[in-house]
Amino acid sequence: MSSQRPFDGVRFCTVAEVAARMRVSKMTVYRLVHNGELPAVRVGRSFRVPEHVVEEYLSRAYTETA
Repeated sequence: MSSQRPFDGVRFCTVAEVAARMRVSKMTVYRLVHNGELPAVRVGRSFRVPEHVVEEYLSRAYTETA
């Protein structure tokens, strides 16, 4: 069994941080999370989105429209 934890080195963003980064509303981020388009981890009653997931999502969205 590996001693390394799966989330070591991962930076998590709040829904508000993701919304600001994407320049959308928090509700839009919640919809993306609930629809499974933006994977997130639930912490209590809130969600945290890995920063690399946001970057990948934006990269995909950019190449799809360009």
